Amino acid sequence: MASAASETTDFLVDRSDLRRCTTKHGPSPDDVALAPGQLLLGIDAFALTANNVTYAVFGDAMAYWQFFPSEGEWGRVPVWGFADVVRSRHDAVPDGERVYGYFPMSTHLVVQADRVTDASFVDASPHRQPLPPVYNQYTRVAHDPSYERPHENLQMLFRPLFTTAFLLDDLLADRDFFSAGTVLLGSASSKTALALAFLLSRNRRSRCRVVGLTSPAHARFAERVGVYDRVVPYGEIGSLPADAPAVLVDMAGSGQVLAAVHEHFRERLKSSCLVGATHWEAPRPSEALPGPKPEFFFAPDRVRQRTRDWGAEGFQARVGASWREFVPAAESWVTVVRRSGAAAVEEAYRDVLDGRATPDRGYVLSL
Repeated sequence: MASAASETTDFLVDRSDLRRCTTKHGPSPDDVALAPGQLLLGIDAFALTANNVTYAVFGDAMAYWQFFPSEGEWGRVPVWGFADVVRSRHDAVPDGERVYGYFPMSTHLVVQADRVTDASFVDASPHRQPLPPVYNQYTRVAHDPSYERPHENLQMLFRPLFTTAFLLDDLLADRDFFSAGTVLLGSASSKTALALAFLLSRNRRSRCRVVGLTSPAHARFAERVGVYDRVVPYGEIGSLPADAPAVLVDMAGSGQVLAAVHEHFRERLKSSCLVGATHWEAPRPSEALPGPKPEFFFAPDRVRQRTRDWGAEGFQARVGASWREFVPAAESWVTVVRRSGAAAVEEAYRDVLDGRATPDRGYVLSL
């Protein structure tokens, strides 16, 4: 449960200089006014991963800063976590209920509860209506069959990234792997890549070979996890056989790595899919690359398509079933690091931003 706080607190990042950050204190939660239908959520804990750095890097281009607006040059980085309803002005959502969803790095958030069901509600605040709906939905964990209290840390660290991996696995199978037999995963030690490699190794091992591309420092970890057929350091991409078709799913966002793969495989590279930006400061390619044009994968678009195909409940059921199979494997991969307080949050943020966080540790934080 979220602890009582004497004031509201936000961790803020300069949108044009991600290394510049500050903490802002606001009124007491008791003094936060609520309109009819609104909830005051006390944010108990949230995970911080390279995925959140991607949200910040693409904050303007993909409107991530707009979910939780702040003043001036400051932005609130979106994260995934758990919160408790501190105060409710919606008859169907009681005080004390626990929810999972998309939050700012803050102690509190006011939402306008709408489309309330036993399973979830959405934030219908006006500023969030033009934004992708998948980020506006909050799960009422008491009615979520895939929720388990002992696995909250894993849910915060992996669940949103696992969902992206589920969608990528589904897309690759739907496109028959673009007639390729090898899937290359950039930033192989990232949580999204690990989840995708797990799904591919479980569901598609007879159909494709999964090769992880990573830094030399993370190669042993990626090998130890056991979900890759082969792990290749970035500097050894040239050692891969280039005479057979391959597809690239890149979580790194490094122009150097992207160029190396395209130059090596050329017309044998059948698809180049960009997912994240773990190497957010790496230069982008300055010239057109041989082979297919890299295309950015925007998970909410795929969610919309599969929700139309399977229905909202069908989509959630499929993701939930896969998630339950994934959890036992992921438990052995990561040591959870719990930290609290503004100074600890800033330290963890800088570690993740500057690439000092190791892949075998996962930050779960609270302000």
